[in-house]
Amino acid sequence: MATESHSSTSPSRRLGTRLGRAFVLQAVVISVTAIVGVWVAGFTIERVLIKRALQEEANHFWRARNADLRAPPPDTLNLTGFLAPARDLSSFPAPLRDLGPGYHRVDTQADMSVVYVEERGGERLALQFDGEQVRELSVLFGLVPLALVLALLYFGAWIAYRAGRRAISPIEWLARQVRQVAPDRADPDVFDVANMPGKADAEVVALAEALGRLSARVRDFADRERTFTRDASHELRSPLTVIRIAADALLARRPLDNESETTLRRIKRSVSDMEGLTEAFLLLARESELGLRSEPTSINAVVEDVLERASMMMGDRRLELIHSAQCRLEVEASPQVVSVLADNLISNAVKFTDAGAVRVRVGESFLEVADTGVGMSPDQLGSAFRPFFRGQDVSKRAEDLDSRRPNASRPRRGGHGVGLTIVHRISERFGWPVTIESELGQGTRIVVEFPLARVLPLDPDPAG
Repeated sequence: MATESHSSTSPSRRLGTRLGRAFVLQAVVISVTAIVGVWVAGFTIERVLIKRALQEEANHFWRARNADLRAPPPDTLNLTGFLAPARDLSSFPAPLRDLGPGYHRVDTQADMSVVYVEERGGERLALQFDGEQVRELSVLFGLVPLALVLALLYFGAWIAYRAGRRAISPIEWLARQVRQVAPDRADPDVFDVANMPGKADAEVVALAEALGRLSARVRDFADRERTFTRDASHELRSPLTVIRIAADALLARRPLDNESETTLRRIKRSVSDMEGLTEAFLLLARESELGLRSEPTSINAVVEDVLERASMMMGDRRLELIHSAQCRLEVEASPQVVSVLADNLISNAVKFTDAGAVRVRVGESFLEVADTGVGMSPDQLGSAFRPFFRGQDVSKRAEDLDSRRPNASRPRRGGHGVGLTIVHRISERFGWPVTIESELGQGTRIVVEFPLARVLPLDPDPAG
């Protein structure tokens, strides 16, 4: 079961959403600025302008008082003045009697007032400005103009947002079309600019046309791959089948000397390896085309079949195959895919292990293959998944070991350096993470995880 990885663009990362958020943020900043501006305007009117006006009114009164002792205190719609001897303030309203010289803010049940108190020549003057007028002035000279400015700014931002949405709508359309394109079913017509919403700019049209040409090329590549797969399936298997049948026929002729029989068996084993390698490559090549059948596949059963085949590769080596299972592990996948994966892991371990053991363990959601073979150095380990890599030191160490054996008992190394590459490709395609640990001269341990596997209990009676 192939795991298709599409780049899912969450709504928070879409271009249109980000554009909308930018305009919302702009509106919030404007609103906060407006609120601060109104507060600053009110503060300025109350603390600066009104206080300045009260001080000027007081100076005007004292000048008039000096000219005419009968000049009354100011008494207008918004300003009320009180004058009394500093020693007797009984004629002052109660809230003003205890106020010293200077500016004061007096809150009453009716409203709020700004009071300015000043003493000259033994007399105290109190000027009370109606606080409601302060609020009205703040609204008149602060809120109203600011509200009009905000309305204009919001309207302009909305117009800009609509224009921005129209400008990016062709890009969003292209993104949706790209997400819907399947590599093996690429259709250049989906990028036809005639179907594009809005009025696309020249750059967007050029991008759409380039994507259409690219889709056409991808479709041609997919067609060529399907053609190659069909041809290779026949052309590669047929000669190998002929060689295998010919080797079987020669082995059936008796008597054969030891050298001839050994050579024929090597030919037969090489044919078997090439058939397995061909099957693996064709499996990976045609998986996207044919959609390999997915079914509940037992990892345990596949491993047992592979171990049975691997036992025939050991020859006369003192090598032990150890198989253990903690559970029954099932994955929803093609049995062919799982078989290719397990076969490459186990065969690779057997080829490079002369003595000791190859341990295969099926655990909860993983398959582990560990050997006591020649291993790899840290530098070689970093290139283990590279195609056709066998490791110079590993091969040399293996050849040194082989040279000390008689011809009949030498282990068959074989291999083309693609076993772990195939494992890695299957791992990436089907979402089965693979990790590898190795130490030169000590062995290698490889673990393949199956995140979506079903973990079932072992059968209490294997015969059942």
